[in-house]
Amino acid sequence: MLDKARERLPDSATQFERFEIPKASGHMEGNKTVIGNFKQVADALGRPVNQLQKYILRELATPGDLRGNALIMGTKISASRFNGKVRQFAHDFVICRECGKPDTTLSKDSNINTLKCQACGARQVVRARL
Repeated sequence: MLDKARERLPDSATQFERFEIPKASGHMEGNKTVIGNFKQVADALGRPVNQLQKYILRELATPGDLRGNALIMGTKISASRFNGKVRQFAHDFVICRECGKPDTTLSKDSNINTLKCQACGARQVVRARL
C-alpha cells in the first residue's frame, strides 16, 4: 500500500534538493554595488571568501574590496548578473560533474586545479582559472 501511495505522489513531492545556490542581496550606493551577504554566499558554497571574490571580480571586470561580510564593487552590477556569476562559480568549482553533489574539495596540484568529490570519490580537472 505504501508503494502505491508513493506512485501517486507528484514528482515535485518526491524530489529533494539539499543544496541550493544562494542568492546575493545587495544594493547600490552611487556608482558602487554592495553585496551585504557575500561571506554567507561563500560559506554556503563551501569555498574561501578570497577565492569567490577573486573569481567574481575577474569575471565582472570590476575593482572591489571586502569589508566585513560585504563585497563592495566599483561599478553598478545588477543582481541577476552577479547571481549568474555565482551560479557559474558553483558549476565550475563546487558541484561534482559525476554525481551532481556539492560535497567537493578543491586542491591545486602543480598548477592544475583538481576537484575531488567526497560523496562518490571522482576526481576532475577544473579547466576554468581561479
